[in-house]
Amino acid sequence: MTTLLFGTAVQFGHGFRRTLPAELAKARVKKPLFVTDKGVRAAGVFAKAVEAVANAAGLPVFDDVPPNPTEAAAAAGAALYRAAGCDGVVGIGGGAALDLAKAIAILASNAPPLWNYCNRHAAPQTIVNAPPLILMPTTSGTGSEVGRSAVIIFDNGIKAGVRCPEIITAAICDPELTLGLPASITATTGMDALSHCIETFCSPVVNPPADAIALDGMQRIFANLERAFATGSDAEARWNMMMGSLEGALCFQKGMGAVHALSHPLGALGHHHGTLNAILLPHVLAYNVEALGRKADQIRRQADLPAGADVAEAVGALVSRLGIPTRLSELGLSWQQLENIPGAAMEDNAHKTNPRPMKQADYETLLQSAF
Repeated sequence: MTTLLFGTAVQFGHGFRRTLPAELAKARVKKPLFVTDKGVRAAGVFAKAVEAVANAAGLPVFDDVPPNPTEAAAAAGAALYRAAGCDGVVGIGGGAALDLAKAIAILASNAPPLWNYCNRHAAPQTIVNAPPLILMPTTSGTGSEVGRSAVIIFDNGIKAGVRCPEIITAAICDPELTLGLPASITATTGMDALSHCIETFCSPVVNPPADAIALDGMQRIFANLERAFATGSDAEARWNMMMGSLEGALCFQKGMGAVHALSHPLGALGHHHGTLNAILLPHVLAYNVEALGRKADQIRRQADLPAGADVAEAVGALVSRLGIPTRLSELGLSWQQLENIPGAAMEDNAHKTNPRPMKQADYETLLQSAF
């Protein structure tokens, strides 16, 4: 039995963005640095998220957030934090903004380079005295608001995590912040969340509470993703998608699998994490199904599939219905660019908890089938 961790305090519900001033006051934060991205600001979602903060217009904002957050962006955000005299961080946006907010909070009080705190480092340093950190998701995908790590592309080119569950002071999950999310982003972020629920559930690590949470999240996403995709203003579907996303991330303690072992190094090439997971998930499920036993039947039930249905085929059909690319080649990747990916996947921490043992040749075969 592993250590069971479900410790992040979460305010969850329609309109709960208005609890932000109270959370700031509780954490004794008077001058937060807001971390968001330019798209969230342009869409008016950032303004909606901070509408209850009386002096929001006069507070510093770092919005130079790359699609895949980088060590350099974290250093730049931490420099602004210090220069502006901030005393806390509020991340508002998708997974990239929230993970970058974590990294900025780390570097605000811990010496660079960020790589020294990475879980791939031979001897990661301890993170100390990080400032208060409040996270507000505007997508239903990564679950970074309760996730145990900040996933970053480091200066050395490796995409990996900095394990930092204890630095999150609170999360505020308001599904109303996702009502205007474009259909394409709803689709790819939703498949990201689904991959989290499925991969953590399939992990062989023994953690029954996490399995129950992953199954609940899986059912919510299977039942509501196409609803949210078709009708972005469907408040009930958006509530369930945000809950499913949060639940998938609560289960990260079980570890992931081959989907993420591949999508991390592929993401370091600049491609969207949720899109990569959507493309890879059917192929990994097909490879893993013989090792899943009764778990395959449980996934079928959560997806409302008949007994004996091909789970991998059903997930692939869902990806197609959502209009997401189904092949890596559709992203503009060449086969030559994939040459080093299998070796990198073997080094990724997600590789360790795939339910079926993987060799480098198996990753090569998976890439061939997904290309």
